[in-house]
Amino acid sequence: MQYRFMRFPQGKAKALTLSYDDGTANDIRLKEIIDKYGVKCTFNVNSALLAKNEGEYKLTEKALVSLLKDSPHEVAVHGARHIAPGLAPAVNVIDDVLSCRKRLEELFNRIVRGMAYPDSGITRFSNGADDYSHIRTYLKALGIDYARSLGGDNDRFDMPTDWYNWIPTAHHMNEKLFEYLEKFLSMDIEALYAASHTPRLFYLWGHSFEFARNDNWNILEEFCRRASEKKNAIWFATNGEIYDYTTAYERLIWNAEGTMVYNPSLFTVFFEQDNILYGVKAGETLSIR
Repeated sequence: MQYRFMRFPQGKAKALTLSYDDGTANDIRLKEIIDKYGVKCTFNVNSALLAKNEGEYKLTEKALVSLLKDSPHEVAVHGARHIAPGLAPAVNVIDDVLSCRKRLEELFNRIVRGMAYPDSGITRFSNGADDYSHIRTYLKALGIDYARSLGGDNDRFDMPTDWYNWIPTAHHMNEKLFEYLEKFLSMDIEALYAASHTPRLFYLWGHSFEFARNDNWNILEEFCRRASEKKNAIWFATNGEIYDYTTAYERLIWNAEGTMVYNPSLFTVFFEQDNILYGVKAGETLSIR
């Protein structure tokens, strides 16, 4: 064996996900647009800051549940009161994360495992902290499996190497957004040098109120339209679906020679080995040619 790379469901080499924050009333229009094109999003919510009455800036709990409960999208933690983990004492952040998770699970009757860091997240530190190692430790203990961070937007389309510091591709206001998107859509991964056949992910993030404030919903509409034209080559997924599928791939069990693989997960998992595509079903042991 020379090289082996994960492939997404149906053997696709590319995936695309969205992540939008705060649970504002503008999420209603955002969802209408992405549903039109089959794009999926993780909605990160501040459970203690939702509106008390209809028609306010934020969604009410009832409106939030109505919007997302039976949808293909994901609801995730954004801190009950939007507290930045790097800037607050651990006891306050732990309470903020846990109470948010518990309330969202009560509202949606589902297990909530994802998060987007509020405010400056883990990009700035105070209270004697100079890195986020302790934050990652307590997030794991709180049942959070992945958390979106912030970093320099880029067009590498990397898969995360640290699920608790998941760096997105671009904010929707990035002036190079469509340049990045075109590079992603036109990239022929199988035509690259063999060692570069890694799967690629486009991760877009932002706040739906920014579209309303700037009157530029056309950015989201155009982004989704262009992406949907390549839907046969791209897996549209939530953050959580990407985490679950990737960890299922990482749990594959191989013999020493790389000629036999066992899949202990509940997913059919695809991979490319030496330029040949394989799919191993849940519970299956597969011999490799």
